[in-house]
Amino acid sequence: MIDITVFQNKTAVYYTLGCKLNFSETSTIGKILREAGVRTARKGEKADICVVNTCSVTEMADKKCRQAIHRLVKQHPGAFVVVTGCYAQLKPGDVAKIDGVDVVLGAEQKGELLQYLGNLQKHEKGEAITTATKDIRSFSPSCSRGDRTRFFLKVQDGCDYFCSYCTIPFARGRSRNGTIASMVEQARQAAAEGGKEIVLTGVNIGDFGKTTGETFFDLVQALDQIEG
Repeated sequence: MIDITVFQNKTAVYYTLGCKLNFSETSTIGKILREAGVRTARKGEKADICVVNTCSVTEMADKKCRQAIHRLVKQHPGAFVVVTGCYAQLKPGDVAKIDGVDVVLGAEQKGELLQYLGNLQKHEKGEAITTATKDIRSFSPSCSRGDRTRFFLKVQDGCDYFCSYCTIPFARGRSRNGTIASMVEQARQAAAEGGKEIVLTGVNIGDFGKTTGETFFDLVQALDQIEG
């Protein structure tokens, strides 16, 4: 049982690197924390929690992730620092050793971030919590507002192709997706919140349906019926 009273009136900052899928997931993490009582820190305000959602497509991406973490630790002294995303999944030990990092969460854990924050007390050294790539199974739904009327809906995650030049299957696990019914419900909610355009996002959205026996064409047809 999570004691959410710990999070009341706390503040958080979010930093995202990489693709639209990451931005969608960070938005969902922010929503989870808001519902627990955490508000987004104002510009110039010191935050109690820092969440970094990382990318790891190239060595330069890894470097930018490390720089972002160092910068946030410096800007928000004493904040509880959580690092997740592809870099965190691929190199959790390296990330956990960065000064100021408290918790490193892999692909399977990011959707349950709240349960890994504890009482927000700083750790003496970073703790890495990940799942082996072959065991990543969960699909964490995400729908983020890109601007005033555009939303990004995550419909698929992971990849089964294991191309020699690409780290994504190792960072995000095998291809998986939610149901069409769940996607339709999220899209209806986006429309109710003023969304006029929904961009479908994922690692390999053409693979939609592998885990539910549905097809991407069926998904598009279903979403096309939504008013708004």
